[in-house]
Amino acid sequence: MEQTAHPAEGLGLQFWRLMKPRVVSLIVFTAVIGMLLAAKTVPPLPLMGWATLGIALVAGAAAAFNCLVEQKIDAAMARTRARPSVMGTITQTQILIGSGGVGGLGLAILWHAVNPLTMWLTMATFVGYAVIYTVILKPATPQNIVIGGASGAMPPVLGWAAIAGEVPYQPLLLFLIIFAWTPPHFWALALYRRKEYERAGVPMLPVTHGEAFTRLHLLLYTLILVATTLLPFATGMSGVFYLGMALVLDAVFLGFAIAIWRKYSDALAKRTFAYSIFYLAMLFAALMVDHYLPLFA
Repeated sequence: MEQTAHPAEGLGLQFWRLMKPRVVSLIVFTAVIGMLLAAKTVPPLPLMGWATLGIALVAGAAAAFNCLVEQKIDAAMARTRARPSVMGTITQTQILIGSGGVGGLGLAILWHAVNPLTMWLTMATFVGYAVIYTVILKPATPQNIVIGGASGAMPPVLGWAAIAGEVPYQPLLLFLIIFAWTPPHFWALALYRRKEYERAGVPMLPVTHGEAFTRLHLLLYTLILVATTLLPFATGMSGVFYLGMALVLDAVFLGFAIAIWRKYSDALAKRTFAYSIFYLAMLFAALMVDHYLPLFA
């Protein structure tokens, strides 16, 4: 969605917009699901609260830093050209200080109120997204989304570590699901925004390899995603309820991917992108419901 400028906004509200609260909300949601799945019953609410706050602050700081680095790219794209960082209503120094302060506060909360493991993993996630993906990978390779997706897949691992103090195989399955989901999710966006990415000089897959190549790979990665979503059931992490929900959600996503591959349109790509967000939220919600169903049996 294209952002609109609000020149009368205060500095705090402008920085809040740079923290991308809607994007962070999905990050926090998957982290909270990781917390809930890490415990047999409901985890301690104070611990969940501090972990959620710390992860949200660091994620928001990473998003703001991303806006700082990508000012020129954002200026070339309709959906981002009205960001305060592009309009010049907030300075680079203010963004840098704000990002450092908010991120540092989040890490301090995780260290003192949660556990050091979660803090270190969250800091590594910040570096992976803000530096490795944003600064190094995105302008250098069309595989930026594939490789950089590792950072975006970390929230459920962070949530699990916050409650359990360790990272067994189960949160790694959640990591794999988001990791496999990221390419078809972003390539749907890149397809209908391909001209803007080309104008901005970002080597997204539709720009470097063409629309047909991207459509095929969106389908192939969706097939990988479908297989990955079956792993929680196959390993005994989840039950029949999750399996049924996953199969339905997968069938719809795969239908979108096949339709894009066979006969592309920008409108179809936009619907696929929108569905992919709904898909991930519902998939993780199904994992949570499945996890707690035995308590009500």
